Amino acid sequence: GGDKSDEEEKEDRATQSLLNKLIRSNVVNNTNQVEVLQRDPNSPLYSVKTFEELRLKPQLLKGVYEMGFNRPSKIQENALPMMLAEPPQNLIAQSQSGTGKTAAFVLAMLSHVDPSLKWPQCLCISPTYELALQTGKVIEQMGKFYSEVKLAYAVRGHKMDRGVKIKEQIVIGTPGTVLDWCVKLKLIDPKKIKVFVLDEADVMIATQGHQDQSIRIQRMLPKGCQMLLFSATFEDSVWKFAERVVPDPNIIKLKREEETLDTIKQYYVLCNSKEDKFNALCNIYGAITIAQAMIFCHTRKTANWLAGQLSKEGHQVALLSGEMVVEQRAAVIERFRDGKEKVLITTNVLFVSNLSVCPSTGIDVEQVSVVINFDLPLDKDGNPDNETYLHRIGRTGRFGKRGLAVNMVDSQRSMEILKTYEKHFNKKIGRLDTDDLDEIEKIAN
Repeated sequence: GGDKSDEEEKEDRATQSLLNKLIRSNVVNNTNQVEVLQRDPNSPLYSVKTFEELRLKPQLLKGVYEMGFNRPSKIQENALPMMLAEPPQNLIAQSQSGTGKTAAFVLAMLSHVDPSLKWPQCLCISPTYELALQTGKVIEQMGKFYSEVKLAYAVRGHKMDRGVKIKEQIVIGTPGTVLDWCVKLKLIDPKKIKVFVLDEADVMIATQGHQDQSIRIQRMLPKGCQMLLFSATFEDSVWKFAERVVPDPNIIKLKREEETLDTIKQYYVLCNSKEDKFNALCNIYGAITIAQAMIFCHTRKTANWLAGQLSKEGHQVALLSGEMVVEQRAAVIERFRDGKEKVLITTNVLFVSNLSVCPSTGIDVEQVSVVINFDLPLDKDGNPDNETYLHRIGRTGRFGKRGLAVNMVDSQRSMEILKTYEKHFNKKIGRLDTDDLDEIEKIAN
């Protein structure tokens, strides 16, 4: 397809983020290294290994344990001491889904609230209604034993009368509605806000209006207000925005773990048609034992056709398709991860979007032993897409195991594309004759 409009781009990013939140109900064991850049390099750098060290209010500590957090995640070890410090410190943090960052800033908000004061003291803005609700759920879970603290949602559809002062201490919402509550309806006095959280900054700035609204809200806040900004990615535009919103920040970055093809054997199969590709696939399944496989198609039409053909052959097939709502996609991925289906078929668009928030831990399923590129990955202009190729076949050969990637080549053009991948990664991609069952058996050993 052609270039996406800003709205589609933003919808994609917000959808990806929501999907990752739904899939990652638990904290991912992230091997990425955390890099901390302090505002004041001379001040001691604290990190904690237990929640007790943070001297939390007992009812909050109880809430943390109730949520299943036994010890702080990597990002929490470094971020929480800064967030809970006195005087409060500002923070810009790179953090993806599954790192425990929502729980971290929720804990900071709940810790800084004075429940005896009946007005908003903490303000959190999220890019969409759905993401705001997800954060709200975390606040409700963590504050389960801290019932004096109340939460209000400044989101579309929550109609409020002008001038009615809000008594809830924490307000979470989308930028437009929050701005209206501060300026037009005067429901919130921004000068009384102690903690300001801007979540998912990279999703936020995909919408031009949101960026301006966020900056307007921030400018109304008092000088001593603690500013916390989180983003999964930090391209230049996000950095510029973050620096405008957060003065004198501490910075926490994740160093990306390099994905590698060292443990993955790569092959290609010459085919003339999609039927040929399907037969090759059946021969591979007939010759070797495959715990779970992921198969990538270029179009939804091919994915649907292939899912139908494999189901007829008796395979348990899961299909990720573009018309599904986010919750349905999350359910499909969960079922595949739980081993209820052995084959996951997906289109490139969906897969890449499901990965982009958390590339190094996209859809981690330990049993994926084979990845099949039914169609080779291309970028939107039809050119080779090295990063997607890496992410796709990187789904196998994880957790120190050996993986297998098979590429279906059906034209001179796809052969050229394959050669560019071979050259780019400097890894040989050998030919596989799928009519020779002995040869297929050999590659599995």
